Amino acid sequence: MESSREKPISVAEVVRYAARTLDAVGLLWLEGEVTQVTKPASGHLYFSLRDRDAVLPAIMWSRDLVRTKFRIEPGQRLRVRGRLGVYDRDGRMQLYVDFAEPAGLGAAALALEQLKQKLAAEGIFDPAKKRPLPRFPRRIGVVTSRHGAAVHDIIRTVQRRLPTPILIADAAVQGETAPHQIVMGMAMVVRAGVDVVIVGRGGGAVTDLTAFNHERVVRTIARCPVPVISAVGHEVDLSLSDLAADARASTPTAAAELVVPDGHVLVDLLTKERRRLDREMHHVLDRARQDLDRSTMALHARGERALAATRAQLLRLHERLAGLHPRARILRNRTVLGDLERRLAAASPIRRIGRARQDLGMLAARCDAAMVQSLAERRAELAQLGAQMAALSPLAVLDRGYAMVRSGDTIVRDAGQVKAKERLHVRLARGSLDVIVDRVKTKEGGE
Repeated sequence: MESSREKPISVAEVVRYAARTLDAVGLLWLEGEVTQVTKPASGHLYFSLRDRDAVLPAIMWSRDLVRTKFRIEPGQRLRVRGRLGVYDRDGRMQLYVDFAEPAGLGAAALALEQLKQKLAAEGIFDPAKKRPLPRFPRRIGVVTSRHGAAVHDIIRTVQRRLPTPILIADAAVQGETAPHQIVMGMAMVVRAGVDVVIVGRGGGAVTDLTAFNHERVVRTIARCPVPVISAVGHEVDLSLSDLAADARASTPTAAAELVVPDGHVLVDLLTKERRRLDREMHHVLDRARQDLDRSTMALHARGERALAATRAQLLRLHERLAGLHPRARILRNRTVLGDLERRLAAASPIRRIGRARQDLGMLAARCDAAMVQSLAERRAELAQLGAQMAALSPLAVLDRGYAMVRSGDTIVRDAGQVKAKERLHVRLARGSLDVIVDRVKTKEGGE
């Protein structure tokens, strides 16, 4: 391209020239570590490939992404195929990837995973070691960069919710010196006396989390004598500091909301609690008044019962006193004398003999009637028993034309029991026969 001061070329022409130049490079194969993966609603995948010295933005169209058999995630090491190009709007070079395959984890991701496993084995991330945050901290320590937006977000949120003193320790949150400055900042605020510490930073690339994955920072957070909130501004990515801290907030603002309660909510809560206490006090007073009324009524009732008992006792004493008067004794004696006279008249021998004679006549009549009735019942019972005996007698059976045959002492019931020429004794209703068997028939018409 030719250009001069008098005839400068446009930005678009430069970008298009760079695109044609990069397109001339042709198809490339690259290998690198994946970072900053984003997949918007369009279905395209935006990510970066990095190695120790450089970072290259890349994009994979949705039509190529659907053919990929695995999910591309940060920390993977990929071998990709694509063409270099320039995005006109940003004038930025990027790689258009049409194929990707795993090439193993990147060195940085592998080291991070190994450190994570080591610290987990030591119990640094044990949930049982998490401490509760103070409800109302007297002073809050913040370890972050004083030039970043995170510190201003924390201050504004704390002042808006519940104004609380804040001690800020300025520390770099990325770069080689960041881990050391974070550790020193935490030590400073703890020595100054704080109830809780917020450690973190605002949003940024995934590669900016390196300081919060440093072993020294993670161990310092785990050993901190006061509760620590990790506020690394990444909602998706989880740093080792997040795992070691007592609480994790997705943003610095969220950390400030965790560390202090909302003053307006507290005022509302206190107002509601005061109203509830007023209602409870009114209920208690009402119950006390009711108890007092019941006690007063019970006291009056006890007094009435005691007065009634005293009156009844006085009445009984009065009655006893009246009973001891000579006139009352004379009246009682007269009554007793009248009862004795009536009893004496009733016990006279003449009257008793008359009543005894009457009773004796009645008893004799009843005895005669009972004997006659009993004799009639016994005769009827005897006649019934005689009839039953006559009906059951073998002689009654013989009277109907039957005979009883015996062979010796055995009664013959079956023709098979006897033999021809055997002598049998036949008992009839009147008299008996001695017979000799001429022929034996065991069945009807047979011999």
